[in-house]
Amino acid sequence: MKSIVINQPGQVVFREDPMPVAKEGEALLKLLYGGICGSDLGSYRGTYAYFDYPRIPGHEFSAEIVEVGENDYGLKKGMIVTCNPYFNCTHCYSCRRGLVNCCTTNQTMGCQRDGAFSEYVAMPLERIYDGKGVPPKTLALIEPFCISYHGVSRANIKAGDRVLVLGAGTIGVLAAVAAKSRGARVYVADVAEKKLQFAMDSFGLEGTLLNDSPEHFLEQVEAVTGGDGFDVTIEAVGLPSTFQNCIDAAAFGGNVVLIGIGKKNLDFNFTTIQKKELNVFGSRNALKADFLELIDLVKAGGVDLEKIVTNVYKFADAPEAFAEFDRRAGEMLKVVLDFT
Repeated sequence: MKSIVINQPGQVVFREDPMPVAKEGEALLKLLYGGICGSDLGSYRGTYAYFDYPRIPGHEFSAEIVEVGENDYGLKKGMIVTCNPYFNCTHCYSCRRGLVNCCTTNQTMGCQRDGAFSEYVAMPLERIYDGKGVPPKTLALIEPFCISYHGVSRANIKAGDRVLVLGAGTIGVLAAVAAKSRGARVYVADVAEKKLQFAMDSFGLEGTLLNDSPEHFLEQVEAVTGGDGFDVTIEAVGLPSTFQNCIDAAAFGGNVVLIGIGKKNLDFNFTTIQKKELNVFGSRNALKADFLELIDLVKAGGVDLEKIVTNVYKFADAPEAFAEFDRRAGEMLKVVLDFT
């Protein structure tokens, strides 16, 4: 079979790999659709914190079960599924407390271990979730929605809260969608005007902030909130500057959530956190409950996830997909590979 491999920054190739063999407790899956995540793009660019070369990328995907034995999970051959790609050790302190999403030695597919972007992949049964009839392309978007949803859950957002999301990429837009589902008034900030307009047109947000300079950014925060600041700010970029934006834009007593991942260090006046009595939450990965809840939400028509898809490429065009996403990241949101 063929696998997509990032050999080194800027280089995506195909590799001939042996067909995986499903061991006891696993199923063999045939890939249908896969989303190129911001972390995959960061790996392509050489800027992602959790990646070693060479590596098969990909952790957002849908697949068809082509081989599975008798099991207690209700999984059957022919079922269209998605999967939890975060492999936890089961015995560290986090895992022992049930915080498996932040296992101290977490290995996410496509990051610390090979990912799903092959024609076939073997997966543990307990990580495979029935798509319940959700279309395969939509089902591949459940994982990034889970990342955003988990972060929003950390912030304890209430109806009527003013929420600002820093970053109009996939995770940021889906965080905005998740916050709106809780009754919040949601704004998104970004440097890319096309992405901001897309978010407004597609998801009916309250407004956008063009983050073209720290001064202009704060002027817009002042205008939108009447000087009060936002009840919740969510960082979905992974840059020191956007974390600083979140701290600056948060109201006194506000909540700040960090979803974005980056390599750079931040030098800032940390006493602002004490002065404002801010609650700062990290958010990593997601939980099985997030997957199951969101599959049901999407199936019920609560969110049209396919609105975030701006570009679809055939599996054979994966090198072009990565290169074009790198060149046009300011105007492309969710890029999907079609393995069918």
